[in-house]
Amino acid sequence: MKVTRAASIPLITHDSYFSVWSQADCLYEDDTRHWSQEPLRMFGFLEIDGKDYCFMGRHADREYLPQVSLDVTATVTRYVFENEQVKLEVSFISPLLPDDLDVFSRPCTYLQFQVTKKQEVSTAVRVELTSDFVKRTPGPVFGGEQGWSISEDERFRYTYMYKGNQHILGHSGDNITIDWGNAYLAVREDEGELAFWKDRELLTARLPLEEGQKKTLIAAFDDILSINYLGDAKGGYWKKFYRNLPEVIGACFREEAEVMEKCAAFDRAMEEKAEKVAGPDYVLLCDFSYRQVMAGHKLIADNEGRPVFLSKECDSNGCIGTVDVSYPSIPMFLCFNTELAKGLLRPIFEFSNLPVWHFDFAPHDLGRYPYATGQVYGLLEKNQGTEYTQESEMIYPFYAAYPDGKEVYDFAMQMPVEESGNMLLMTAAVCRMENSASFAEPYMPLLEKWVNYLIQYGKDPEEQLCTDDFAGHLCHNVNLSAKAIMGIEAYAQILKMQGKEKEYIRYHETARDYAAYWEAHAAEDDHTLLAYDRPGSWSLKYNIIWDKFFDSGLFGADVFEREVKYYIQKCECYGTPLDNRKTYTKSDWILWCSAMTDDQEVRRKLIRPVADFLRETKSRVPFSDWYDAKTGEYCHFKGRTVQGGIFMPMLLVQ
Repeated sequence: MKVTRAASIPLITHDSYFSVWSQADCLYEDDTRHWSQEPLRMFGFLEIDGKDYCFMGRHADREYLPQVSLDVTATVTRYVFENEQVKLEVSFISPLLPDDLDVFSRPCTYLQFQVTKKQEVSTAVRVELTSDFVKRTPGPVFGGEQGWSISEDERFRYTYMYKGNQHILGHSGDNITIDWGNAYLAVREDEGELAFWKDRELLTARLPLEEGQKKTLIAAFDDILSINYLGDAKGGYWKKFYRNLPEVIGACFREEAEVMEKCAAFDRAMEEKAEKVAGPDYVLLCDFSYRQVMAGHKLIADNEGRPVFLSKECDSNGCIGTVDVSYPSIPMFLCFNTELAKGLLRPIFEFSNLPVWHFDFAPHDLGRYPYATGQVYGLLEKNQGTEYTQESEMIYPFYAAYPDGKEVYDFAMQMPVEESGNMLLMTAAVCRMENSASFAEPYMPLLEKWVNYLIQYGKDPEEQLCTDDFAGHLCHNVNLSAKAIMGIEAYAQILKMQGKEKEYIRYHETARDYAAYWEAHAAEDDHTLLAYDRPGSWSLKYNIIWDKFFDSGLFGADVFEREVKYYIQKCECYGTPLDNRKTYTKSDWILWCSAMTDDQEVRRKLIRPVADFLRETKSRVPFSDWYDAKTGEYCHFKGRTVQGGIFMPMLLVQ
């Protein structure tokens, strides 16, 4: 899709460390940056008859090659630069193909260059990667000698750099970049020149370009070890298939044409579906969400070789595998590959079965990135020493290894109804998409425990947090009650798929009774309340969307119609606020609500303001989900995986 302006443009997107963005209208107006806004500087130059013209990165002592267009799709960002002598096309392709986890997990981005000459000139493109990619604390940087592929069918060269005295998995935290690993540049044999400049601490690649010729450079990163998963240090999922990163690079070159075709087909199909669902504004939102969401996770394999897909709670608290971050993101994975959805859920089930988690409800998270070693949210005060604050880079204790009876967590800071409902709903949704309860079956004892918690406490929840915890504790939360109702129904749906008709009817009827109570007590004139005891209030009731997904008929059709109509009435310049208390909103929940209506024109009225925010906001950060609906100013949260919720209309609207 052609773009004139957006908050931030994806360039290299693989995980929460290997993540590079442009936060300017033109690629040369600012340094390229990490999603956190820390510099991850890349520079690009086109040499025209020996003179440098900068097209990427801020470089005051070089003339710029004017940018004339920008296109962004799910897997590709394509720039065009032009002056009176040449036109240069530069493409960044991160092939995050959801149905091919081999290709998906490769930490390699293709940079493709093609020049059209208007005059008889010599041209070459040069790219520089700085040591920002391998360090964030002081230390010497070393470069590998140039390497050559050993494969006869695809010969290439590569070079790499790394920080000396690395401490692999040496910190955990939120808005921070990596301080270990090896950054690579690679070109096909005889297509370019590579070098490491120790004095300048950077890698360079130079590729001569002839008229109409397309050349490819691969930028890659080997983090060596990616995640500490419940006490085991794990490398990336790609290590199931390859011995080392040069082998991965070789596969990328060898399969380039095939991968490009698959990326083009995937992007085209996604845009066509988005256009049918809600028009060009929705296409924009999907294109800008896809890579952000995928690159906010790390894909590893557990000890059985199964995918484990761990999110980072970016610009929030750095938690890993957060349940109420997975929940809003789940529509995207249900749309494209349920194996990734399962990869979100498996680690939470594993942790929930450990002795330290002795609650009758689901946990909030699995640790703080990159340490998936036990929940760190809502610790008892005695476990919150200053060295373990979220601003710190220290590594939390491995709570997952604590014995039974060890008191770690503060009950008041947990989200019992929220997370239990989330896990039940996500699990049932996976089963529904696969038309089989097989994924849920090993976890039925946990799911039964959690659904019974919802039955006991979810009808009219007492004071507790929900996923919108930035808004504080709330008693009698109507939307949280809706989640409990749908969580109970989710369990009923699993039972139905297992052929347990009597048990299904029992839980389904409970959900139906609770829904009747909800409709009777939440209604106020033309909308529903924020809380049962707060007349004159309102909020986005995004949780009831699962009634449509399961086709369970718990809520009347008029409930959805009234709610959507009311949200449109309350809409500000950049979207409908989350509730009546503040003017801020959450883009993921607006898109969930837009899926409540079957009328595309009505749906567009909710979606268009969110697209306007992405185009017009002055907050130049990767697509924020929490912002002021009146001003378009980012409140917090950038580059987060919750934008997978943008795909709820695509999931629901057939």
